[in-house]
Amino acid sequence: MQRPATTSSAARIWAPLGRFIAIEARIGAWAAHRPVTAALYEFVRFGVKQGWACLFGALLLTLLIATHLVYPRNAWLARYDFLVIAAVSIQIAMLAFRLETWEEAKVILIFHIVGTAMEIFKTSVGSWIYPEESLLRIGGVPLFTGFMYAAIGSYIARAWRLFDFRFSHHPPLWALLLLAAGIYLNFFAHHYVWDARVILFALTALLFSRCWIYFKVWRVHRRMPLLVGFALVAVFIWFAENIGTFTAAWIYPHQRQSWSLVSLGKLGAWFLLMIISYVLVAVVNRPQAMPVAADAKRVHGAVGLLPQGNG
Repeated sequence: MQRPATTSSAARIWAPLGRFIAIEARIGAWAAHRPVTAALYEFVRFGVKQGWACLFGALLLTLLIATHLVYPRNAWLARYDFLVIAAVSIQIAMLAFRLETWEEAKVILIFHIVGTAMEIFKTSVGSWIYPEESLLRIGGVPLFTGFMYAAIGSYIARAWRLFDFRFSHHPPLWALLLLAAGIYLNFFAHHYVWDARVILFALTALLFSRCWIYFKVWRVHRRMPLLVGFALVAVFIWFAENIGTFTAAWIYPHQRQSWSLVSLGKLGAWFLLMIISYVLVAVVNRPQAMPVAADAKRVHGAVGLLPQGNG
């Protein structure tokens, strides 16, 4: 069930951003005088919000690249173990400096468990490998890998707050939980029985076919089909995975001899993983409905501009 909408500034949730609220208001007031500057300001604001939402994942990617380039190969502390310690340190620092809320930390913990369990299975059947030695691992899985899955949940949870997500025709959570369970089970079962991926794609399309997500970049809510949002995030995850394999943090069988792009077929897997990620965050945040009166206001094409205050 969707809750009624409320209005608040996402910046007030994260203490380090609070000091910029007044500055941002002055810049916004100046930009609003002309359509060109208003559009440019909203574009920049969108990028800044996306960057803030990606903070955890961006830091992890930076660590993967940096350790690939400069970490000593014969160091007494294995690279993978260093990544585990660094990821835990980032998590602690983000909570200590209030860069992350405890609700987001809970989501990250859930994703860490879910992701690590799948990694243990996938490496055991040879889907991919972690070629370097380490101590902090379970079977063939270094413990830093759970944080990479957690980064997806962190992004969704942070974007949910920053963009003040609202929805129309959102599927019931019980149906989404069943879908997510089916997707997760198929990641294991398709190695032994028929791959149900096509059915899962069809069920996803059916459940979300009428669902629109409303997101506020600045003073108005814009909208897009939620399925399009899932697809866009899956593409960015695919790019991030290519960076990860380029740094040899993990490799697929076809990359054993030399690096090459991850197959585009992986986009489907990432899309389905996005559904699991979204459902887990939705259970925590509880989707809020867009007011019917606002939902009725539309402009050209598929994007609506809906006045919703200055938060």
